[in-house]
Amino acid sequence: MGMAVVKTFAGQGVSAPEVSVEIHLANGLPAFQLVGMAETSVKEARERVRSALINSGFDFPAKRITVNLAPADIPKFGGRFDLPIAVGILAASGYINDTNLLNIAFVGELALNGEIKPVNGLIPVVMAAANEDTPLIYPGDNDIEAALVSHATRYPAFDLLSVYEHLAGNKKLAKGQLFSPHKKISKSAGWDDIIGQEQAKRALMIAASGSHNLLMVGPPGTGKSLLASRMLALLPEMTEEEALEVAAIHSVKGEKLNTERFLTRHLRSPHHTSSAVALTGGGSHPVPGEISLAHHGILFLDELPEFGRKALDVLREPLETGDVHLSRASGSATYPANFQLVAAMNPSPTGDIDDNRLTPQQQLNYLNRLSGPLLDRIDIQVEVPRLPDYDLPPKGNSPSDSLYNSKQIVADARQRQLLRQGKSNGALHAGELADVCSLSDADLRFLQAAAKQLNLSMRVFHRTLKVARTIADLQDETTVSRAHIAEALGYRALDNLIKQLSAS
Repeated sequence: MGMAVVKTFAGQGVSAPEVSVEIHLANGLPAFQLVGMAETSVKEARERVRSALINSGFDFPAKRITVNLAPADIPKFGGRFDLPIAVGILAASGYINDTNLLNIAFVGELALNGEIKPVNGLIPVVMAAANEDTPLIYPGDNDIEAALVSHATRYPAFDLLSVYEHLAGNKKLAKGQLFSPHKKISKSAGWDDIIGQEQAKRALMIAASGSHNLLMVGPPGTGKSLLASRMLALLPEMTEEEALEVAAIHSVKGEKLNTERFLTRHLRSPHHTSSAVALTGGGSHPVPGEISLAHHGILFLDELPEFGRKALDVLREPLETGDVHLSRASGSATYPANFQLVAAMNPSPTGDIDDNRLTPQQQLNYLNRLSGPLLDRIDIQVEVPRLPDYDLPPKGNSPSDSLYNSKQIVADARQRQLLRQGKSNGALHAGELADVCSLSDADLRFLQAAAKQLNLSMRVFHRTLKVARTIADLQDETTVSRAHIAEALGYRALDNLIKQLSAS
């Protein structure tokens, strides 16, 4: 009889719980039994492993082989367990000394000829191995993304035979390539080519400074989508820790990583036909959706009322909590979803608010596609009107200079917030606002009176105060004044439009 235990990692959301692959060779009729809550793709490993071992020059043991993936309460899926199973069989058969497996982990799918194929979700595995100070052998084709975890001990391998040579001490595998993220400031895109819309540009700066959600309302062709595309350029680059969180999500999703833009925030722009599952994630094995892929970045929803109401309402909870929990029959997963919502919409089905073809009730029915609770979670609503004159951008202006200057102003405002409270204003809790804003009694009464007159919900009341705090930070003011509050109250364009139509 032979016995071996090999260490590997499963996939569960953006985490990678440790799994022990236990191999037992016993006398009896040849058989291959795999247990441990393994789905069909895992159980098919017996055929891949058999062919890979034979085609790599090893004898496949004519014994009763039992493979246990422990613990049994963790769902296992995919081909990532092929390599550890094959290594375990080699150790149980006597090809490898099992003491060489005590402090090393394996992950990888095997081709029938013994080559090691790439797997999805490798970054969480590498992070888990690094946290346990365990060297990891993984597919060589995954080396670029694995290199993002710079503190891990990594050995990329391209075939089963080279893994055997490494473990037998005949020829060691080379360590994985090094990766050094580079920071650069892009000056390729500006907004001097956007004519007018100064209020919308101001709203974008406030939203970028305080991580506030933003909605732009206006007729077609007024620059809403163009303004939204400039939002990303206003935001600072991610820290390495934030970038690694985002890379882990994209790795689980199976999306190819652009290492040159490792620190750059993502802008996700799903089509308005996207379902609730596409936005939040899901599937038989829960995978991240658009809101998680926009983690630490921007989720841009153009033509907001054209999205299904059900699809939009599933955003409400992630906008508050910063994560999304998915439960399916096969298991559950929690994915981070700390995104900034930027949306654009027309004020009516035809595009114009003063269209004589529509009654106020028809326009109101269109706007009522958006639920009140969702609108409450949008801090800034700004009008993007049609310009009175047709004009071209002035000649001789550098399209990036003013945006670069605005980016620096935004960075300074965000730094003030981090120094004061350790997070952005958009992430403040209601109980923190009194200390952070330092309102005078007169200014507080002004805000309360305005909120009562405008019939604001308590959530909007708090979010308006957060916006006012960001406006003060942009002006390097230590306290929030009445002028800051008045400007913040002015960014409720859609609420005002709905009230006007309701009164008609």
